[in-house]
Amino acid sequence: MGDHQKQVQKQIRLIRVHLFISGNVQGVGYRFSTASMAKKLGLAGWVRNLLDGRVEATFEGAKETVEKMLSWCYQGPDYAIVKDITIAHEQPLGLKGFEIKY
Repeated sequence: MGDHQKQVQKQIRLIRVHLFISGNVQGVGYRFSTASMAKKLGLAGWVRNLLDGRVEATFEGAKETVEKMLSWCYQGPDYAIVKDITIAHEQPLGLKGFEIKY
């Protein structure tokens, strides 16, 4: 790897966020849409439904890209009604790919 590539990697600050999304977010395609958007943005992580009606997700990637994903999460797909999102910042784990957990 050349010096330029090393400098570029240092400039890209990777972050990880862990979300709990509440509202009308199950049965409206929220998980599928979240996975599609995360893959489109090149983020790693996962998304799943919780028994209490919330959706839980993690995203890892460049700070700017994760922030775009967070903005999308507040809107969600067409029939979703997002009431609240709890966000925890965590250390990146180096995840690869994005998946829907069941």
